[in-house]
Amino acid sequence: MTIQTALGLETKFIALDRKTATGAQIAGYASLFGVADQNGDVVAPGAFATSLQRLAAEGRSVKLLWQHDPAQPIGVWDRVVEDRLGLAVEGRLLTETTRGGDAAVLLAAGAVDGLSIGYRTIRAEKAGSGRRLIEIDLWEVSLVTFPMLPSARASAKAPDPETELARVLSDALRGAREALA
Repeated sequence: MTIQTALGLETKFIALDRKTATGAQIAGYASLFGVADQNGDVVAPGAFATSLQRLAAEGRSVKLLWQHDPAQPIGVWDRVVEDRLGLAVEGRLLTETTRGGDAAVLLAAGAVDGLSIGYRTIRAEKAGSGRRLIEIDLWEVSLVTFPMLPSARASAKAPDPETELARVLSDALRGAREALA
């Protein structure tokens, strides 16, 4: 689902495996390339590249927020990169803060299990029932309650791209079969 905020920022929800929290560590995929979300949007490979380069050049970083609330940062993303599968993220929940500590507990318990990107669309084209997102201005990746792309999951360590690709393809095939049934 894509949601527009008062700032005009769009958000996308991605599932996060509760095993992702090891102490205060989080690692996973905030977005997957070529996989349609529940809104029909598909992120193209390279869509984040310009934004990530600009942030690095300016000495800024992608923010780790609670439920897309800019007043509630809960940690830091130590690594945000595009790889073959999508937007891989690794970071730390700051458990010294009330909200960061709460987020770690909720994630470990499985009460909150999603990642979601907050962004502005720079360039897109109509594709099927949604859009093909070609260039995205990435602002933040949030820990959220409701995931948008359930097939994207994280693990306690940095995800292995080969294993993730096999799982994502398997989940996509299962979803396609169910849709045809």
